[in-house]
Amino acid sequence: MTCPSTRRSLWAGLIASLMLGWVPASQAAPTLIWLLRDLPPLTVFHGPQKGQGVIDKMMPDLIANMPQYQHIVMQVNRARALQMLEEQSLACDPALVWNPARALSIVYSDPVTELHSNGMAILREDRQRLQPFIHDDKVDLPGLLKAQTLKLGVIAKRSYGVWIDNQLARGPASQIVMHYGSDPLASLLQMQQAGRMPALLGYWPEIQAKASQQGLSPDALMFYPIQGAPEFQPIYVGCTDTPEGREVISHVNSILLKLGPAPPSSLDVH
Repeated sequence: MTCPSTRRSLWAGLIASLMLGWVPASQAAPTLIWLLRDLPPLTVFHGPQKGQGVIDKMMPDLIANMPQYQHIVMQVNRARALQMLEEQSLACDPALVWNPARALSIVYSDPVTELHSNGMAILREDRQRLQPFIHDDKVDLPGLLKAQTLKLGVIAKRSYGVWIDNQLARGPASQIVMHYGSDPLASLLQMQQAGRMPALLGYWPEIQAKASQQGLSPDALMFYPIQGAPEFQPIYVGCTDTPEGREVISHVNSILLKLGPAPPSSLDVH
């Protein structure tokens, strides 16, 4: 196992190599594409805690322990990542939520870590609008969608966990504002501040980090867990469901067994 300073140097070098279009000398090794996006507390691309996410710290160990591959790191949004995972190229996402639809085309590792589940964020000044749906400090998501009084922002192609996904699928499409784009959560926060929709879904550390990047005060938002949803959300490595992808997952599981469970992230401030 590499030391922390070596892991940080390796990770920084990999990102720099990607940006420079670097191609390693050995062309014989199969190419393994790692798909990442800015998702605190798993991966952190900006700010003082850049590179300190749970997956950020794990990636150098995964890469160092699989020298048989030519590793390429790509920063893509959720929709593009899922598209690439459905193609035949060898690609893996190290911060993936399991759901039945994805499992048809993606092979999953053992759990990497777990987070407090996704919840709902609303501007503090709008909290009274959400009050009819708050019970024991949690949001009644089915009731909110059924009432059709508040629009809810979500990221396209993202899984918020099986329970929440099922509620969204049953809810009126007119109540859900779905956003694609390279930085969809930032766009949803901007729409929220502009009054186009009062509430949005996400991980609380993720929402806090993105709001800070938008210049929004940490006290401007309130966060509520979803009533009925599991308290914690397991996170997995997911790869293209091909013989090559299944082989990568076998290697990943062996490495995870050696590394042990990922420690709780200091960024997960739920």
